[in-house]
Amino acid sequence: MEELLELKTLLLGGNISEALLLVEEMTEMSKDDKLNKIFSFGIILLLHLIKQRAEKRTTRSWDTSIFNAVKQIQRTNKRRKAGGQYLIDSELRETLEDAYPSALKGAALEAFEGIYEAEAIAAMVDHNLILNQAIELITEEN
Repeated sequence: MEELLELKTLLLGGNISEALLLVEEMTEMSKDDKLNKIFSFGIILLLHLIKQRAEKRTTRSWDTSIFNAVKQIQRTNKRRKAGGQYLIDSELRETLEDAYPSALKGAALEAFEGIYEAEAIAAMVDHNLILNQAIELITEEN
């Protein structure tokens, strides 16, 4: 809110160049917020996909968590007025790559009742297959 008041002051004062810099900064802040949300929901999505692959089974709870995480990522990434997406596919993949180690640690705590370390769980699943599955779920039409 503070930035909007500053923007108004700059515009009313005729300082267009400073106002444009502030708009650029606000745009970056907004994109960072979207990125952080997608990262957080990406961890949840990947964690459950890893558990499914490692344990070679699923539960209704895991399926629901996957569904909800995908929907939240899609919703967060959607540009409502301008159309399109905030993150292009390569940025989405990069964000999920970044989230993968956290998801792996979480899966190690939950899969097989927590008896395996993250490295052992990592050896049970195909990293690229999990990421590709996540991207496919996120990018498929509703």
